Amino acid sequence: MSTVDTLDDEARESSPEMARRAKWGSFIGTAIEWYDFYLYGTAAALVFNQVFFTGFDGPTGTLLALLTFSAGFIARPLGGVVMGHFGDRIGRKSMLVLSLMTMGIATTLIGLLPTYASIGVWAPILLVTLRLIQGFGVGGEWGGAVLVAVEHAPSTRRGLAGSWPQVGVPVGLFMANAVIMITGLTIGPEQFIAWGWRVGFLGSALLIAVGLVIRLKMEETPDFTRVKEAEEVAKFPVAEMFRTQWRSLLLAAGVKISQNAIFYIITVFVLTYVGDSLGMSDDVALAGIMIACVVSVFTLMLFGWLSDQYGRRRVYLFGAIASAVFAYPMFMLLDTRNVILIGAAIVIAMVFHDAMYGPQAAFMTEMFDPKVRYTGTSLGYQAASTVAGAVSPVLAVYLLQLADNRPWAVVLYMIAVSLVTIAATALSPETHRGNRSGARHAPVGIAIGARTAGAGSVAGGEASGLSARVSDSR
Repeated sequence: MSTVDTLDDEARESSPEMARRAKWGSFIGTAIEWYDFYLYGTAAALVFNQVFFTGFDGPTGTLLALLTFSAGFIARPLGGVVMGHFGDRIGRKSMLVLSLMTMGIATTLIGLLPTYASIGVWAPILLVTLRLIQGFGVGGEWGGAVLVAVEHAPSTRRGLAGSWPQVGVPVGLFMANAVIMITGLTIGPEQFIAWGWRVGFLGSALLIAVGLVIRLKMEETPDFTRVKEAEEVAKFPVAEMFRTQWRSLLLAAGVKISQNAIFYIITVFVLTYVGDSLGMSDDVALAGIMIACVVSVFTLMLFGWLSDQYGRRRVYLFGAIASAVFAYPMFMLLDTRNVILIGAAIVIAMVFHDAMYGPQAAFMTEMFDPKVRYTGTSLGYQAASTVAGAVSPVLAVYLLQLADNRPWAVVLYMIAVSLVTIAATALSPETHRGNRSGARHAPVGIAIGARTAGAGSVAGGEASGLSARVSDSR
């Protein structure tokens, strides 16, 4: 057992002021970073085929534009590994500042790119390059943001605290869609395609400056500080994580897959589906997504809080099962071409998604020892995002074409990824009453073995120590 594990639980908690700064710093910074990331996704679905891929026919140009969106996911695991390594070596705060700067510079440069008509094939090449840099930056963002929020929080409120950076995601998405919609309505579609799409990207520079000021005022987390003071900082966090906590990594990735795939179906593919397949205005789906984002601000916190009351697994399983069940009804509502029902479909699907995303930060971080927590959490999250999020919008377009523009194949895909997450969640241990700074790998392995053998508790000396710490934290 590590020196860190023996520390008193009360001593681990930050002061209310430190926790408040961590909460707001993680939320605002995350909102800005995901504004940048989703601004690209919205522009790729609506505009980039007419700006950077004008040498191709309509469907091919749309597919290529969405593929550039997927390119950002390729770099996310690399960003997670690199920033996770240094986040576990030198601290969470410094990597959060670096990720914000990386994302902001890349986003601003996208707003300055020449079009295909100006420089030909170099336009999409430069676009993909900057998208990869965006992906690298956001790859280290989530792990650091949720660790800052969770590790500063009292042990009984980690689910709610972890939902704060999660709320930054719908806020960022709302801002991205709002900028696209307001700019388009103000200057008209022709001018928007000509130059108006750049406004949101260039405006990112100001947002990044605000985010940096806020994040520089945050303090390092107590958990990392104590690991450093105890001289238990891992020399090679990636190697140690794979050696000691590979089960936790697989479970974390499995837990993430459905949430990520379904999120991008809702927020990216549905834009294309409503606009191209149903022949309706893009503003219909955009408005539905924006309403869903407002609702998510409250539902993410609700489900995070519920996970503190009833457990991470129970809440997470509800979200995964409900998302699978609602997949077909969602498309039934979309196909009515009724504006209100389309909005309802998007909002309901997002609420079920939020039942997974709300408690996800605490659920995943609690699976890992603090010595490798940034690395493990980031890599599990980003690997699943690459497998699921990068593929989902493009695969959904392909499946729709394969099924003669009928959505049943997309529905089956949504159910399939939900089953993966249901299985991973069922195999994961309940973590919400565990010790925040305790090693998480042993409980994962023991919990799986205990369920397989029909046992309800962990035996042995380590279990006694763990039980004592859990009792203290309650």
